[in-house]
Amino acid sequence: MTQYGASQPVRRVEDARFVTGNGRYIDDINLENQAYGTMLRSPVAHANIRNIDTAAAEAAPGVLAVITGAELNAAEVNNIPCLVPIENQDGTPMAQPARPVICSDKVRHVGDNVAFVVAETLVQAKDAAELIEVDYDTLDAVVDTARAAEPGQAQIHAEAANNLCFDWAYGDAKAVEAAFKSAAKTASIEIVNNRLIVNTMEPRGVIASPATDSERMTVHAGTQGSWLVRDVLAGAVLKADPSELRLITPDVGGGFGMKAFIYPEYAAAMWAAQKLNRPVKWIGERSDAFISDAAGRDNVTRAELAFDADHKIIGMRVDTDANLGAYLSSFAPFIPTMANLKVVPGIYDVKCLHTRVRGVFTNTVAVDAYRGAGRPEAIYLIERLIDKAANELGVDRVELRRRNLIPEAAVPFERATGETYDSGEFDTVLSMALDRADWAGIDARKAESAKRGKERGIGLCYYIESTMGPEQEMAAIRFDEDGTVIVAVGTQSTGQGHETAYAQVLHEKLGVPFESIRVVQGDTDMLRNGGGTGGSRSLTAEGWAIREAADEVIDKGKHYAAQLLEAAVTDIEFGEGAFRITGTDRTIAMLDLAREAKAMATPPEGVEDGLDSEKEITVGAWTFPNGCHVAEVEIDPDTGVTDVVRYTIVDDFGRVLNPLLVEGQVHGGVVQGIGQALYEHTVHDADGQLLTGSFMDYAMPRADQMPSFDFATHEVPCVNNPMGVKGCGEAGSLASPPAVINAMVDALSDHGITHIDMPATPQAVWQMLQQ
Repeated sequence: MTQYGASQPVRRVEDARFVTGNGRYIDDINLENQAYGTMLRSPVAHANIRNIDTAAAEAAPGVLAVITGAELNAAEVNNIPCLVPIENQDGTPMAQPARPVICSDKVRHVGDNVAFVVAETLVQAKDAAELIEVDYDTLDAVVDTARAAEPGQAQIHAEAANNLCFDWAYGDAKAVEAAFKSAAKTASIEIVNNRLIVNTMEPRGVIASPATDSERMTVHAGTQGSWLVRDVLAGAVLKADPSELRLITPDVGGGFGMKAFIYPEYAAAMWAAQKLNRPVKWIGERSDAFISDAAGRDNVTRAELAFDADHKIIGMRVDTDANLGAYLSSFAPFIPTMANLKVVPGIYDVKCLHTRVRGVFTNTVAVDAYRGAGRPEAIYLIERLIDKAANELGVDRVELRRRNLIPEAAVPFERATGETYDSGEFDTVLSMALDRADWAGIDARKAESAKRGKERGIGLCYYIESTMGPEQEMAAIRFDEDGTVIVAVGTQSTGQGHETAYAQVLHEKLGVPFESIRVVQGDTDMLRNGGGTGGSRSLTAEGWAIREAADEVIDKGKHYAAQLLEAAVTDIEFGEGAFRITGTDRTIAMLDLAREAKAMATPPEGVEDGLDSEKEITVGAWTFPNGCHVAEVEIDPDTGVTDVVRYTIVDDFGRVLNPLLVEGQVHGGVVQGIGQALYEHTVHDADGQLLTGSFMDYAMPRADQMPSFDFATHEVPCVNNPMGVKGCGEAGSLASPPAVINAMVDALSDHGITHIDMPATPQAVWQMLQQ
């Protein structure tokens, strides 16, 4: 058990399947008699549709159907609902305009859906789509987040005056105002949290199979959780109970939040399959992804801190404009408001705060959760603001942090946000990171860089994250005749290594051979319910559910073993993968008992289904992973090029189940965060055209731009779950943007630069230096 149990660096068991080409992704699935769909997308960002002429497309070779918004309107199935509506600060509901599956009267962003063409082949569908004639009456576009709600801007939805979806607030505004009036000093900052295009390795896709006399409708889709997507699509498209739809998610090549949402293409494929009575397949291409996948971030925030004479924070005020895009995506209102709120004070003892968020519509693709989902935006804000405050106060930035850290003795600590940090040794982790990064030796390294004409800087970020997601999670354990132990889970791996981690949890609990465990996911017929993957919840919730199901297996096993070994249930004990009569050498192994139990003609009273078990758990409180990251950069002032030359990580993830998986997750998150800080720039022109609509123009971070990472953990067990674990999947993306930007500002401080917005591209840095 030691080799494959908890805390062991077990290599990913799923990788053999992937690297040998035996993964099964959505495009690998082909069904008998399937047709192919393609979506005709709007070439303009904002226009009324005067007319759509589909006659030539309908007559084209191989075309089976051309589906328009008018057809879906008539059937009352032309809306994808937002799942998390919120209230304005005055208690009124937010504006909630419809999000059409296919537009019928107006398009609101480049890439908006105009018609869904289905044909015998994909080529025929694409050729026919080019024959559709659409008469657009082009309107002015709105793309600027900060100006979208200003008077005189083009109106995107009739239901949302001045393009304002909501005006939300939290906190005691009067107490904060009083704190600022009494402050010895204040500091402020205005930041842009730049829009990101997610760009998963595998694009989105769906295959919908119609219901028959003997089968329900079945949908294969690349999601982050089959049950939510099934439930929404069943109601929105089928107008039926979720039990009427089976949804299967195969292997998924990256999600980062973006594949958790409900997309119009899924509904269009389902409608077409029903109409044609045959399977319909739609696979997105990279160009589709740039103009139809939900984007991330895109906030403009102004924030202030109030300090007393001892440089202790006594108040915090935040004001944010959050771009929602043209439509409300599934969780969009929640991300910049309540998700962001969870950690906006960071790990500092902020006495009182007030935060206000205005959600605005623009003529851009919808914005929703992206790796970290509101928490990276919050941590970027507080960590940039702390650094800027230190500069304005004339205080060392590490000292200012230490002066305001939540004391370790004060944990568990209830925040002004309503969250309670259950565990954490913040000062210890900070000291570890500074020591490992040789913070004290930076002057010597700056001098060495200067000899080569480079500006060197060092920056840190102390992040904390609140994991989140559905509170309920399920797991089922089933024993096959061939000795395989099947674990059905309600989460969805998109590359994290769940098959390995969950097998480790079960192996440690039941002692069954590691190689006999098979994890199955993504099939709504395999489990009653599942919470999906997102918010770094998977191991916390699913690992817990697996343990509970395993406990039931052990409890049932004692009854079966007692009957088989002819002993009292109270005399049966379990350990090392076997049941035994206490004080004797009479035993039976778990897998042997599972086979015997299934064959028993008369099972023990009150126990049935052999050792098979299914359990649902409820997470009462989530976890708060935290850590300190230190970045070191070199900047070439002649070109503006920035290189991240050193990067040090000390993270507290509670009990670490698999160090290899954890480090891999952190590395990926750090790279994505560095991508946001330095490279990824989403640009629209004034007409709403996406100017960075391919990898020729949208810069992704590359391996040769990354340093080696110095990674360490400091384990402070979480008290909110029986495993003591804290989520790790999003941590890197919280920490690296502020760490890198803080390092850049340090490097450029001799030039009088106190802030630079993301992405800090060579052009942006060079221009700032010239100014």
